[in-house]
Amino acid sequence: MRKYEGKKALVTGGTHGMGMAVAKSLLAGGADVILTGRSPENVEKAKRELGERAHVIQSNVSLMADIDALAAYVDKRFGEIDFVHINAGIALLEPFTEVTESTYDKTFDINTKGAFFTVQRLAPFIREGGSIVFTSSVADEGGTPGMSVYGASKAALRSLASGFAAELLPRGIRVNVVSPGFIKTPTMGVAGFSESERDTFEELGNQITPMKRHGSPEEVANAVLFLAFEATFTTGAKLSVDGGLGQGLFTE
Repeated sequence: MRKYEGKKALVTGGTHGMGMAVAKSLLAGGADVILTGRSPENVEKAKRELGERAHVIQSNVSLMADIDALAAYVDKRFGEIDFVHINAGIALLEPFTEVTESTYDKTFDINTKGAFFTVQRLAPFIREGGSIVFTSSVADEGGTPGMSVYGASKAALRSLASGFAAELLPRGIRVNVVSPGFIKTPTMGVAGFSESERDTFEELGNQITPMKRHGSPEEVANAVLFLAFEATFTTGAKLSVDGGLGQGLFTE
């Protein structure tokens, strides 16, 4: 029997990068998976790439109508689910002097508001003893130039996860957080970068990460699925997957 045989899971922001790595691992382990993406192009690409147990739908986590439609789809397709991975997010890196009301709202609508209401709407369908894992960021603590709004949205997400962990305890649903650092994904986790800016960002990440490299989406997926299915006496916790970046480690 494969590791996740008979399990049903949902991954938001699952059509590329870390979310796709989580979805692929679940599918390889025998799970049935619903995954969402905002981009029609990424949704179609994921449909072509993944097998028949993957139900790929277009959904914008910043729109309440889409969140409600997703909940209805989960109810119709699965009825109950074992695991929800809240991975959809956005990083708009701006000096605080350049932040506009529009970019501020967009960041919080996706990273925080969307995450909250997705869990609120999906919680009734999570089986007792199931689990939720949020994708946060190494930026959810401390301060970094250009990341004040992004970091705040992820810090709020971390706080929401703690609240959900407490409120879902009576149903035995565990809620945890994975906090990645620099991860080698197609966008490098940042919206709107040019190719040269992405290369510079990658070089910076390699320099300042104590392990002197980027993590892979698969390494993040391993951490997510550990929290989802193996860490059965763990809830309200944050697991860093950052090569030591957020741990105060220093190297020469």
